[in-house]
Formats: sequence, C-alpha cells, structure tokens
Amino acid sequence: MRISPVIILAVLVATCAPLSAQRSAAPFVVEETGQGFARLDQAVDAIGGAQGTIVIAPGTYRQCAVQEAGIITYRAAEPGSAIFDGVTCEQKAALVLRGRGARVEGLVFQNLSVPDANGAGIRIEQGDLQVHNSMFRDSEQGILSAEDRGASIRIDRSTFSGLGRCDRGLSCAHSIYIGRYGSLEVSRSRFERGTGGHYVKSHAAQIRITDTSFDDTAGSATNYMIDLPSGAVGTIADNIFVQGEDKENWSAFIAVSAEGGGNSSTGLVIAGNRAALAPGVRRNTWFVADWSGDALRIGENSLGRGISVFDSR
Repeated sequence: MRISPVIILAVLVATCAPLSAQRSAAPFVVEETGQGFARLDQAVDAIGGAQGTIVIAPGTYRQCAVQEAGIITYRAAEPGSAIFDGVTCEQKAALVLRGRGARVEGLVFQNLSVPDANGAGIRIEQGDLQVHNSMFRDSEQGILSAEDRGASIRIDRSTFSGLGRCDRGLSCAHSIYIGRYGSLEVSRSRFERGTGGHYVKSHAAQIRITDTSFDDTAGSATNYMIDLPSGAVGTIADNIFVQGEDKENWSAFIAVSAEGGGNSSTGLVIAGNRAALAPGVRRNTWFVADWSGDALRIGENSLGRGISVFDSR
C-alpha cells in the first residue's frame, strides 16, 4: 500500500512536536547545543570545561549552581525576568564561580543569607567575571570574591539595593566586596539603600569606578561608599554620591588604605564627581580620607555644604 506523503509529514510533525515543546519549556537551555534542562546545575555540568551560554527563561528559581571549569555566560532570555531567590550553594551564593571565567547578563539575585552572614548573589573564587544589566537586592552581599591577582571583574549597568550588614559579632558584609583581584571596574551602575558595611569595598590593585550613583539617603548603619582598604591605582570619576543620616561611620565618602595599604595609590585619580549630604542632614565630613601618604590626584569635584575635600589620617 502506498502511503501518502501528506500522511508521512503529519506523522513526523506529531512525533517531533513533543520534543520541540519540551525544549522550549525547559528553563535552562545551552544555546550552542539547544539542550534544555530543568536545573541550572545540570546546564552548567553539560558545558563542563568548554565555553558556552545558558539562556534562562523568565521565572523565579529557588536553585543555585557551582561552576568548576570552563567559561560560561548566564543570560536571561528577558532581562530582569529571571530571578534567583533565597537558595545558595555551599552556603556561599546563588552562583559559585571557580571556572576560567563567567559572564552574567540580565539576572536578578535576592533574599540570600547564610550562617556566616556573607550570603551573596555571586561568589567569584577565580577567573574573570563580567556582570551586565543585573540586580542584587535584599541580601547580605551582592558580589563577594576570593583572590585571583591575574583576573579582572567588570560590572556595568547593574543595581545593588538593600545589601550589607555589620552585626551579630561577625565580619561585615558589603554591597560588593572584592578580595585581592587584579582589577575591578564599575560603570553606569547604582548603589542604594545599604543596610550596613560599605557600598564598594575592594582590595584590587587597580580600580575604575565611573558614571555610577551612590544613594545613601535611605541607608541604614552604612559606612564608606567606596573603601579601598589596601589602596589602589586607577580612576574614580564622574560619579554621584549622597550621604544619608543613618551611618555607622560618616567620616568620609571615599577611604584609601584604611587597613594599612599593600597596593600603591600613587596617581589615583579622583575627579569630576558630585557629592552632597541628603536633605536634612547636618554634619561636617570629608570627601576623601587617606591613610596611604601616596600622591593622590584629586581634581575638581563638586562638593555640597559640610563636605571638605581631603583628610590625611
């Protein structure tokens, strides 16, 4: 009996449809292969030591993953719609990264806490990291790093809100805390509503923070807005700072070498910034406090009432 080509086509469509639907419904898809997975850690393991991109469907996920190798991009299919909520791996972070490199695009991390009070959206332990168009909110920490002096961290167009703590007799947590990395770059980002610690604390030898806003108006028990405890070279320019009322330490906006140095700060450029006290706040403070004794390059900055340019400590 001769089977009509139309019938054959219909059978093929019926057979393939469930597989296609299954792939499109999978929340985590490896872009290069089209493989779909129900769990993020499965997608990470599928890439292994290679290089690949995981596209994440809209949704709220109580999941986490550890990247042990490779170079992986974690990208929201729709920026801001893929949310990692409340679950950490290794009692560290939603994403624990110790591969060769990682890139995070359009993700949201929220409600992250762990027993040692350093729960983060991202824990980067080695390798380069790029974060773009992402949000970190209402957690103990946004991004926390270990040490990798040959690697770099770049953050662009991202928001850090409701982060940090300095209580319970434990080491403080911060919106961003970078260990001894090679370099840190933050651009076109926003820090707001801190809940303790510093907004940016970095031991990186090179720093570049530009076109970023630090709004401490609704902050609670916060400290410096930028803390370079080991010193750094580079640039802090074209940023906006507003210091709020509720401070654990209001004595400066930017601190250099407060923990004894280790990196040279000679030539660190701080220029083109605007700084003010929040409406109703009445105090005298300093824009830059320096413990290094190095020759900083402090250019023109627009400073509001009560803010002096520089204090050597």
